Amino acid sequence: MRAPGVRLRSLPVADLLALAQPQSTQPDVVVLDIRDNNALPPTLATLLRQHPATGVVIIAKTFDPVLMLEAMRAGVSEWLADPVAQPDLEAALDRVTASHAAASTGQIFAFVGAKGGVGTTTAAINVATVLARSADEQTLLMDFHLSYGDAAVFLGAEPRFSVADAMENTHRLDEAFFESLVAQTRAGVHLLGSAERAGGPMDLRRIAMLLQFAISHYRYTVLDVPRSEAAVLDALEGVTTVLIVANQELATVRNAGRMASVLRQRYGKDRVKLIVSRYDRQAEIAVEDVGRVVGVPVSYTVPSDYRAAVQALNRGRPLALDKEGKLTSAFQAIAYDLAGVRASGASETSRGGGLLGRITGRR
Repeated sequence: MRAPGVRLRSLPVADLLALAQPQSTQPDVVVLDIRDNNALPPTLATLLRQHPATGVVIIAKTFDPVLMLEAMRAGVSEWLADPVAQPDLEAALDRVTASHAAASTGQIFAFVGAKGGVGTTTAAINVATVLARSADEQTLLMDFHLSYGDAAVFLGAEPRFSVADAMENTHRLDEAFFESLVAQTRAGVHLLGSAERAGGPMDLRRIAMLLQFAISHYRYTVLDVPRSEAAVLDALEGVTTVLIVANQELATVRNAGRMASVLRQRYGKDRVKLIVSRYDRQAEIAVEDVGRVVGVPVSYTVPSDYRAAVQALNRGRPLALDKEGKLTSAFQAIAYDLAGVRASGASETSRGGGLLGRITGRR
């Protein structure tokens, strides 16, 4: 490994646990030598669950099919067996580091509602549409509802396959196979929708593998996450930003506060943002009250326009495709801010203190 100029740090296997901690800085590659005991350390799954973008190369005595399947399910993509040839080792390192570099360029935005019916899917669909139009269609939306999610309806699509199909076939994930699963919508968004059947419990490792694949192949990935699906909420380590969607209603604000506390503790306060949907400046609960109760400053607001939202849903055409309108402007401003793009003329109802400011009080 030193021959191609790799900077090495040698650690005992026991130190994998420290490396697996959520806030631990990750190396480009972990090379795991199991030739002495021919077994995978249990902390390997923990590491890849917490840091799915971390590349792992395993060096073993033999090509053991049982161990290889276990490693693959955990998220390992490279396996070398004795005798290890220098070209094979360099090629494995190159593949893993290339995947790591690609993963670092992608961004994932997860939208989760503090309560049902607050407009989470509407926000996710429209932000994804804006990103797709600004990113040469390199945007994926995944509907993580176990069954009967609405993302496909909002996009006017009838996908043949779903997130469940992808997770059942994580061992087959490659660009060609994944392309056969996603539906390309008229809005430019690539959709991996919810299943049209009752689904079983989601597997944390498979979710992490799916997100790792998405981040390495799409510039932007948007997730529509049900608040009741704990496995998905626990698998968001690779996500750039988690956006809690709430409104100015007491029960929703309280739920948002509980959710924000858990998500901030797990993923850090800088990665959790708050959207107030159906924003009403005359509401009894003001925006600053929402931020104070939730413990997260309100980053974005989306105005209320029930008729326009319902018409868009019935037509299967996202509002973000319209050239103008207060909802369109709000979703554009959210998407541009998440992507780090400064867009002149964005709606000031979507953000406090100007284009890149945050709402900190009632206006």
